[in-house]
Amino acid sequence: MSTSLATAPALRIGPLALDAPVVLAPMAGITNTAFRRLCREYGAGLYVSEMITTRALVERNATTMRLITHHDSEKPRSIQLYGVDPATTEAAVRLLVEEDRADHIDLNFGCPVPKVTRKGGGSALPWKLGLFREIVTRAAAAAGSIPLTIKMRKGIDSDHLTYLDAGRIAEDAGVAAIALHARTAAEFYSGHADWEAISALKQAITSVPVLGNGDIWSADDAVRMMAETGCDGVVVGRGCLGRPWLFGELAAAFGAESRPVDATLGFVAAAFRRHAELLVEFFEDEDRGCRDIRKHVAWYFKGYPVGGETRARFATASSLAEIDELIETLDLDAPYPGAAAEGQRGRAGTPKRPALPDRWLESRELDAAETCAIAEAEIDSSGG
Repeated sequence: MSTSLATAPALRIGPLALDAPVVLAPMAGITNTAFRRLCREYGAGLYVSEMITTRALVERNATTMRLITHHDSEKPRSIQLYGVDPATTEAAVRLLVEEDRADHIDLNFGCPVPKVTRKGGGSALPWKLGLFREIVTRAAAAAGSIPLTIKMRKGIDSDHLTYLDAGRIAEDAGVAAIALHARTAAEFYSGHADWEAISALKQAITSVPVLGNGDIWSADDAVRMMAETGCDGVVVGRGCLGRPWLFGELAAAFGAESRPVDATLGFVAAAFRRHAELLVEFFEDEDRGCRDIRKHVAWYFKGYPVGGETRARFATASSLAEIDELIETLDLDAPYPGAAAEGQRGRAGTPKRPALPDRWLESRELDAAETCAIAEAEIDSSGG
């Protein structure tokens, strides 16, 4: 639990003024409308959608159109796009703008998963300078008055860093902010984020905000990152898994309005129940909503006195009534367990060789064969 207080100016991303310099990182299968609404109930910030693939959006895939739909309470509306083809990315941005579906658009150049990087997307793409420049420039122009930002990693591996070149290109292209996850694709989510890289990017980029991402597990971490790197705001991913109230702690740390957090087991159980309720509403299906909350059980109850059998029953519950019955069996007065509930959560893994297109690293520019392949490289499903 953080007790640190700090003062920081409200983060401005283009015309958007945020009460706290905090952004929810897109996470596949996590940052749907239900989770975004829940986080927003605790504190201020910018809450970004799951990654939406540009091809699926332009083709109006039914699942994709559902994922980009925001609840009326969500203001500003933020959508992250993934794409590898400049024309398709431009068309996707134009669709969001012309149909008034977003108040902020982010482009994903940070995803390290093999199904993305082996197609030249995500954290692999900034290696190709011309392709990166064309995508960002065309997208920023299509966005018009809607602020367009990018999120990226340091590079492919320690021998193929891209973040400084990409940051300068994006700044010149007219983006409204640049976020850096201070790991390479090869590091995946392992080890420790290199906050010195965030500092280096902040020094290189002078006209738009630089946001830091990586190893924000508490409000204290966020305050320390901003103090050590000089970055203008923080992007929070795995640290809020099972802890949507982290945004309340962050808001309080930066002097913004927030809901009080006591984090007793009763407080946590109420957040878990509210999350399940919002998922049921989002899916319009109680069974599906209760199935989706199952992956959050271990995160919510990490460190709390909830036995293995009870956890297993939460992870098989198929109705809100069943969840309510299980909550009644808990010691709701159990206090916050301290260190046992803190620290890393979510996937970490070990460093691995990134999956890349053949001969991708031989040149910083696309060759003829790669250019022809790019248009076919778009994945057609969202949220991954």
